[in-house]
Amino acid sequence: MDNQHSLHEFHWIMDMVQTIDAGLVVLDKDFKVQLWNGFMSNHSGLSSRAVQDSNLFSHFPELPESWLRSKIESVFLLKNNAFTSWEQRPYIFRFNNYRPVTGISEFMFQNMTIIPLASLTGEVTHVSLIIYDVTDIAINRLQLDKANEKLAHLSQTDALTLLNNRHHWNSLIDHEFKRVKRYEQVSTLMMLDIDHFKNVNDTYGHVAGDKVIAAVSKVMRDNVRETDFAARYGGEEFAICLTNTSAINAVILADRLRKAIEEISIIDDGNTIKVTISIGMAEFTATTDAVDTWTKNADSALYQSKENGRNQYSIFKL
Repeated sequence: MDNQHSLHEFHWIMDMVQTIDAGLVVLDKDFKVQLWNGFMSNHSGLSSRAVQDSNLFSHFPELPESWLRSKIESVFLLKNNAFTSWEQRPYIFRFNNYRPVTGISEFMFQNMTIIPLASLTGEVTHVSLIIYDVTDIAINRLQLDKANEKLAHLSQTDALTLLNNRHHWNSLIDHEFKRVKRYEQVSTLMMLDIDHFKNVNDTYGHVAGDKVIAAVSKVMRDNVRETDFAARYGGEEFAICLTNTSAINAVILADRLRKAIEEISIIDDGNTIKVTISIGMAEFTATTDAVDTWTKNADSALYQSKENGRNQYSIFKL
């Protein structure tokens, strides 16, 4: 009776192993498959009979073999569980993702636990790999991270110009000031202003004014290097920091921007609007004691360009 009870219990356990919503694989020390449950059969397309007593890696050449062998061998040696999450490695077995809700992922994200299985003598003779489908969790997390990243970007960006906003500019220029000061390097701060912008607003209206600002900022975005950063400083005024660039070399960009903006035409309500910009530049020097000083120097050079007739650039000189 006891024997029948044990057999019944064994079948009950095996039914559970086969139907559980997780992959269950038992391997011996030679990495030969001793148990391959229904979850693994369904997702791999290989039956338990097809893989029984054969090397796991012979069926799945895409498995990260050296990494997985090392993981499994450490479980045999240390007799402790090992765990790996989808964040470390998105999947162990490349199974297709069939979940309709998270169909945006072509593969199944997986967590895995490796458990040592000991004999009656206490020797670890086998290990069990438990594969969990965590696609829903992973996709939700990735989408949340992406949304947060987008929100962070939006919080740093001026909506009209798609340049950094003033708040983010303050953070960037403060960081750059500390960098050049600490490493005794050179960078140039450039302030730009649309000439006679008030006349544009007064003559054509604020919608036209916004179009002009957007057009000017696009020229800036198209010409500024990836290592530099630009911002809408306020109203029709812009700022660019040219990292690791002297004022003399910054002239190349200044003249390119000036010419490109002079050549564009903004169409609004049948009107063709032409604008120019004035530019002031200040190179970081040993006497630049604060970000405010650096900005005032560039502003002073900008004022010089305005005084000299606009549509030109000037370099700040002590």
